[in-house]
Amino acid sequence: MSTHEPTHPVTLFTGQWADLPFEKVAELAAGWGYDGLEIAASGDHLDLKLADEDEAYLESRREILKRHGLAVHAISNHLTGQAVCDDPIDFRHQGLVRPYTWGDGQPEGVRQRAAEDMKRAARVARKLDVDVVVGFTGSRIWPYVAQFPPVPEAVIDAGYQDFADRWNPILDVFDDQGVRFAHEVHPSEIAYDYWSSVRALESIGHREAFGFNWDPSHMMWQNIDPVGFIWDFRERIYHVDCKDTRVRTPNGRAGVLGSHLPWGDPRRGWDFVSTGHGDVPWEDAFRALKSIGYTGPISIEWEDAGMDRLHGASQALAFVRSLLWKVPEASFDAAFSNQQ
Repeated sequence: MSTHEPTHPVTLFTGQWADLPFEKVAELAAGWGYDGLEIAASGDHLDLKLADEDEAYLESRREILKRHGLAVHAISNHLTGQAVCDDPIDFRHQGLVRPYTWGDGQPEGVRQRAAEDMKRAARVARKLDVDVVVGFTGSRIWPYVAQFPPVPEAVIDAGYQDFADRWNPILDVFDDQGVRFAHEVHPSEIAYDYWSSVRALESIGHREAFGFNWDPSHMMWQNIDPVGFIWDFRERIYHVDCKDTRVRTPNGRAGVLGSHLPWGDPRRGWDFVSTGHGDVPWEDAFRALKSIGYTGPISIEWEDAGMDRLHGASQALAFVRSLLWKVPEASFDAAFSNQQ
């Protein structure tokens, strides 16, 4: 059980632990000293349909958290969110979403049921007294990212309009519940880099229900400044996920697109690694988060093909805690004004 009182609660994102029972993940996180969890709607961790319809099921989640002295500060519905806007919908999505969302697998039906599950996430978040749902949006236009064969601008415009048409009704429910959606800027989403994030906000009229989950790992290999992103989108940083990326020295062979090589392959140009073992400028980022007044949770997302997760999750917690110092109550040079 955690007895630490940090400047931010440090949580463990359970998405990479969905093969383990929720009870076991809570036990591990508490043993390491985490303050709480970012609970993924995956495995047996959180079934949103049950949580929305069965108070006894929801209470069972609360009891597990209480038993291990943990809080829930955010829930994640990344996987279902992917199916809201994606085109095509195919075998990959069947492996992502729950059977009640997949249904008969007809693409438009899957999209509509995924949208309903995102609305459900907002209702469940409120029942858990959680203010943020983290996730993906999917994208109708991601398949055209290479811009060849050539794609008319009208197709890209239609993709952002499709996002707005599908997500505005979802965000209406978020507004009704007093919950915000924190979109993770990520390849294959409507907002995957800096300028696509700007355009995504424009397409929905900058409504406050939609903001960002700051995860620097996807920015690093795209050469996006993760610290600058914090400042420029300072009003929209609704959640923070800590995942690291190691970018290898250019060697004339390894490209940023990965060459269909598996994670951990030394021929890759970059790889996800446990927090603190890559090239993310963490101290600069945490100073920037302090400067914009971010007071929410710091969630550790573990992904590292070359490190056991039991080692990585514990070590990452210590690393993040080392950066969560308190800010001074007065300017460091204030003492000079008191000289006689």
